[in-house]
Amino acid sequence: MMTTRQILALLNSHIEGDEDQFFSVALQIAAQQAREGKPDDAEKLKRLVQKARDQRRLGTPAGGQIPIPMARPRAELQGLVESTYPKTTFASMVLADDVRNRLARVVRQQQERATLRDFGQKPATHLLLVGPPGTGKTMTASALAGELRLPLFTVRLESLFSRYFGETAAKMRVLFDQIAQTRGVYLLDEFDAIGARRGDPNDVGEIRRVLNSVLSFMEEPNSTDSLVLAATNHAEILDEALARRFDEVVEYLLPDPLAARKIIEKRLGKFKLNTRSWSGLASTLAGLSPGELVRAADSVVKDAIIDGATKISADVLGAALHDRQTFKGKFRKGSGL
Repeated sequence: MMTTRQILALLNSHIEGDEDQFFSVALQIAAQQAREGKPDDAEKLKRLVQKARDQRRLGTPAGGQIPIPMARPRAELQGLVESTYPKTTFASMVLADDVRNRLARVVRQQQERATLRDFGQKPATHLLLVGPPGTGKTMTASALAGELRLPLFTVRLESLFSRYFGETAAKMRVLFDQIAQTRGVYLLDEFDAIGARRGDPNDVGEIRRVLNSVLSFMEEPNSTDSLVLAATNHAEILDEALARRFDEVVEYLLPDPLAARKIIEKRLGKFKLNTRSWSGLASTLAGLSPGELVRAADSVVKDAIIDGATKISADVLGAALHDRQTFKGKFRKGSGL
């Protein structure tokens, strides 16, 4: 017989549209039925849960397409927080094994958070994404939202400072309240804007207040199990007290030649190169980020489509990659890097 606690959990997950929690509670009830000597009822429950999960995985649930819960930023955050509803998944990304395993563990913990809480544990909710521009940090936020079927809220911290300097800490408090009240994936982009070390010569009082409010927020219980992702290209300037508060620190590196090839092959689609062609492209792949590789591949695919071509030559792709290398070199020189 279901307990009041289990009934409340089922109703709450239904109201929130949280199927993973609903399934988790149903399996707990099945286990309870088995312990009470009702194996047939337990087996029926488990079969129904498995059937529902299979339908969801195939994209053909009984009631139609699975919706992503609709949510919008609070009125005070309009223009500073962008909400989207991604369908991206990890299958569309080329990730290092270590990164993929870390992210998969976070997703699994989120999906089984009710079970974790039954044992006094809680899922990972705060992730720090570190790496050069174009290495997949923003796409990771979309993929996590897509995997969990949650809205993605992207917060542009630079805009927050430039538009509301003097009110930033108050605006951040509004953001934290939304995180606590509306479950979603929240991406704090350019996190080094507020995460710089306290006492830095360029530090000002407003930034210190914002940093202290973020430190306090990181200690608050996450009642909605929202995922908070902080992305930065400059991990070296983050305050140590802040960095320690993240459940996971995920580092993104430039792809090695094999990973670079996989990224390009995925983007080329039907316009594939033969295996021998890749040996001459190794030098043009080195040092390019996934974002730069994607742009090079997309440019030659677009030309092939417009020209009515059925193949792409290694020379054409090599020229596009060389252009990205040249652009990157000029950018570095111009920025003094």
